[in-house]
Amino acid sequence: MRETMNPDASTAARYRAFAEVEARGMSATYEAWAAGVAGDPPTIALIEELPVAKRQPNLVFSAARFQGAPLGPYAVLRDWLHRHWIEVRATVLDHATQTNEAGRCALHLPVLAALPGPLALLEVGASAGLCLYPDRYTYRYDERPPIEPSGGPSRVVLDCETNGRVPIPERLPEVVWRAGIDLNPLDVTHADDLAWLDALIWPEHDDRRTRLREAAAIVAAEPPRLVAGDLVEELARLAAEAPAGATLVVLHTAVIAYLDEEAKRRFVAEVRRLDGHWLSVEGRSIVPGIAAREDAPNAASDFVLALDGEQLAWVQPHGRAIRWIGTP
Repeated sequence: MRETMNPDASTAARYRAFAEVEARGMSATYEAWAAGVAGDPPTIALIEELPVAKRQPNLVFSAARFQGAPLGPYAVLRDWLHRHWIEVRATVLDHATQTNEAGRCALHLPVLAALPGPLALLEVGASAGLCLYPDRYTYRYDERPPIEPSGGPSRVVLDCETNGRVPIPERLPEVVWRAGIDLNPLDVTHADDLAWLDALIWPEHDDRRTRLREAAAIVAAEPPRLVAGDLVEELARLAAEAPAGATLVVLHTAVIAYLDEEAKRRFVAEVRRLDGHWLSVEGRSIVPGIAAREDAPNAASDFVLALDGEQLAWVQPHGRAIRWIGTP
């Protein structure tokens, strides 16, 4: 999950906000770690050796776990981190927060299934491409009967709670083309890439860790087209490869926060020029031109799900819940 706090805030403030907004109720370990860092000047000094964009709590904590940091109280992490900072620092500098949560497909599905098919999916910030396979997973919304792929039940089962009139489909959409853009695409057949994706999953989320392995096997059997490059520069070029007769859908989740303001505006202008649809799941006030419905009930950590720039729902960023407020 990519953080939504202000990158211009002090390091202590960023970690405090991560503890109180992002991690609270989601990971007791990360909440304690982030709160601990926020009140620990020597550890803040270490983190401030990093470029500002690399000081994100989720990136630093994932790098530490990738290098073998033990789970436990903040005091344990602190001692370990100060002993192993050289390795953690190198990992932070060489990696990015590329969380690839297949569970997010449960957020996309109600919108994708309502569009005319077949679909051509293009994901920006695709990581390893796990969210390009919404037709290969099984979905369970509340207590409703599962929605399964045409070939039978999937080993990947996505559970999602709903609130409001979520347009849950009876069948999965047909996907005839899948492609993605990422500055550094990951390959699930490479052990180090898969280990990094595993480290990005928060400590208590064992269900997500199991799901990662199962989804990775599906992707490895039929890899998508992943292009390395800038998402603004590559978007139109890759979109032009989508097959005629398919509905193009450009989608992204927790990616646009990583762009500066000019790049955000360029991306929005570029995606609006394409002949297709635009499905976004981002933090509030992140995407220019998408107004969040703050009058509709939502949690502080909820993301905005929008189609073609209009909010349809508040959603839990990992795909666990949808609160519908509009119609596709």
